[in-house]
Amino acid sequence: MNQELHYVQQFYELSIEFLTNYSFQIIGAVIIVTIGWFLSKYIYTVLIRFFSTHDFDATLGKFAANVVRILVFGAMFIIAIGKLGISIAPFVAAVGAIFLTAGLALQGTVANFAAGISLVITRPFKLGDTILVNKVYGIVEEIKLGYTTLRTEDEELITIPNKNMIGEVIVNSFDYRIVESSVGISYNDDAEKAIELIKRVIDAFDSLSGENKAVVGIQKFGDSAVEIGMRYWVPTRSYFKTQYEVNMAIYKALNDAKVTIPYPQRDVHIYGEKTL
Repeated sequence: MNQELHYVQQFYELSIEFLTNYSFQIIGAVIIVTIGWFLSKYIYTVLIRFFSTHDFDATLGKFAANVVRILVFGAMFIIAIGKLGISIAPFVAAVGAIFLTAGLALQGTVANFAAGISLVITRPFKLGDTILVNKVYGIVEEIKLGYTTLRTEDEELITIPNKNMIGEVIVNSFDYRIVESSVGISYNDDAEKAIELIKRVIDAFDSLSGENKAVVGIQKFGDSAVEIGMRYWVPTRSYFKTQYEVNMAIYKALNDAKVTIPYPQRDVHIYGEKTL
């Protein structure tokens, strides 16, 4: 019992001595950390407000504000450690080693973030645009620093890592997507009449692009038919639906106008053996 009381007395004396010698340093360090915390939050709020009023990209602005906040708080924390009399050189070296190890382990993620920053700065597309990248089509739903999300007509979400978009060919067709199609008519029919009829049918659809008019003409001369090519722009969100409706309208219009859509034809010549 006496030994335990002796240990408690020693602990009490050491605590009093520590507080006496380092109380001001501890209070100063706590004050510095507290100031750093509130200062970093204040700077973050100011930067977010500044970026929003100057039409800065929201994703990049938030990322930059977070980086500045972390740097400010980290600097104040290091100052607080120095206030306690602790050497910050080993601490800085340890933090550097940790960041180096994390960077090597997460190099794919770091590459995605770097690519995301590049996309936000260069802005090859924006929210709501229709893009084709790596043979994937969709409407840009969300642009994050690590990935970009596309939404298809079937309400599917496609997530593409940003590193797979940098250095690739990106086709941006904005709100519309082009339809390239064709229909064959008989060589005996009037091609000019068929072209005019198809163009009137396509132009009758109000949902198509008003800026890019449909282009209709002879695409090629096939073995069995004259191929009439069609190129027109439809809303991305109803790409297949609109294309199918246009095809049905063209089919009905050609039938009503007695324009023949021929079957594939082949001329077969049979040569028999000569009789002696």
